[in-house]
Amino acid sequence: MKITVIGAGNVGATCANVIAHNGLAKQVVLLDIVEGMAEGKSLDMWQSSPVNMFDTRIIGVTNDYEATKGSGVIVITSGIPRKPGMSRDDLIGTNARIIKEVTGKAIEQSPDAIILMVANPLDVMCYCAYLTAKKDSNKVFGMAGILDTARFRAFLADALDTSPRDIQTLLLGGHGDTMVPLPRYTSVSGIPVTELLDKETIDKIVDRTRMGGGEIVKLMGTSAWYAPGAAVEQMVESIVFDQKRILPVCTYLNGEYGIKDIYLGVPVKLGKNGIEEIIEVDLNEDEKALLNKSAEAVKSVMKVLDDMNLF
Repeated sequence: MKITVIGAGNVGATCANVIAHNGLAKQVVLLDIVEGMAEGKSLDMWQSSPVNMFDTRIIGVTNDYEATKGSGVIVITSGIPRKPGMSRDDLIGTNARIIKEVTGKAIEQSPDAIILMVANPLDVMCYCAYLTAKKDSNKVFGMAGILDTARFRAFLADALDTSPRDIQTLLLGGHGDTMVPLPRYTSVSGIPVTELLDKETIDKIVDRTRMGGGEIVKLMGTSAWYAPGAAVEQMVESIVFDQKRILPVCTYLNGEYGIKDIYLGVPVKLGKNGIEEIIEVDLNEDEKALLNKSAEAVKSVMKVLDDMNLF
């Protein structure tokens, strides 16, 4: 399989690197608009193959979409990064136009590809790619929930002084400040986290998770890339090897959870055909209210896209 990563910035380059290191494709194509950037980073990655023992060929190109022809998965990381003081919503004006352009060019070369969106504001960029690609929504979706749950699990591991590998959790909603971490569905080796931590501590961790992206932006002046790259790799691996893993993914809802015509994070079964099933879990009234609030926030940004009259 050929996998294309569009955007050779920190996130895109990390995605390509992790995908190659884990042998998920015969070839990874890294594409960018900046002359020489994708070529240089790809060459650097390929030269690490004798040390890290992988065979995936990594090819960098500048605006050459023909090189992406026949890709099975297209990962889109293009767009301007979030700056300090900038919300994800502020990005929409510029990034929507970028996503429309790159999605159209990529899907022309690989009409059967699965599109995996990473650019922010994530939920609305998924919607933008969906409108552009004119494909079934089960093949156009976004990475957000895995990153957000990873942050939640990492913070819990710190509080519990335990391995993050033993922590399982679930998170719903938009990728942003209105996301809905679910402590009720969180456990440590099967033990409910509510039996291990008090409510005040859990609430603080939930709040930190919601602001997790912003915390990194404040520290570095730009958004994260190591954890997003790892999260993308997990999704691509489930697709390539048809693992049918149950993962939190930004997908198009058509009545699930009582929500319709919107991209939102929910648990899905992810395999070679993309999203094979949307899984609905029971929510209490408080959780439903938080999810509906998150959906309304996403819809308000979707309206900004609709009002741009790009489609």
